[in-house]
Amino acid sequence: MIISEEILDYCEEHSTPETDVLYRLTRETNLTQVYPRMLAGPLQGLFLRMISTLLQPKKILEIGTFTGYSAICLASPLKGRFSAAGEEVVLHTIEVNPEQEEIIRKYLSEAGLSDIVQLHTGDAMQIIPTLEEEWDLVYLDADKPHYADYYRLVLPRVRSGGFILADNALWDGKVVNTGPEDKDVRGIREFNDFVQRDERVENVLLPFRDGLMMVRKK
Repeated sequence: MIISEEILDYCEEHSTPETDVLYRLTRETNLTQVYPRMLAGPLQGLFLRMISTLLQPKKILEIGTFTGYSAICLASPLKGRFSAAGEEVVLHTIEVNPEQEEIIRKYLSEAGLSDIVQLHTGDAMQIIPTLEEEWDLVYLDADKPHYADYYRLVLPRVRSGGFILADNALWDGKVVNTGPEDKDVRGIREFNDFVQRDERVENVLLPFRDGLMMVRKK
């Protein structure tokens, strides 16, 4: 972890608390999931909600749903909104593990977002080409070895001025380690290096939580 637990606790104490739905989702995730730390959590969730509020996106793509925390945060500002053409705004979220569908749908329903969020289960590399959308915002939080592949696949469909946010871009600080690297570290480094060289975008890597790469398409 880049920032100490004490500092993170202080930040959470001085930030708007999570909703009751998100609190219960956090609790159930911690009780039922093998790797509950994959949850976005209160600080990052609030950040995602604010970004969605600021950008007012019409079409959002999330790659990696887990139990649905980040999807709820990204989609909450979309409730009741329509595009200039009168179309309903939507978030498409993709989760590889079908066993997560029950908990995802349960909390999307409780958050009143079932009509806004479209859940897809399966391989994101197979599903993304079938989604005929131009994305205003993409949130990437899936398998790390394929980060660069996801990026290459989605960027052409991101509108000019649209954003890609990629979680875990520092991977517990391992991106700067000089020792042996595993496939996750190698995937994150490949992604970070590719984005840095990509003249189609401007980007900033934030040391926020486990690292957040923000990319704006020119």
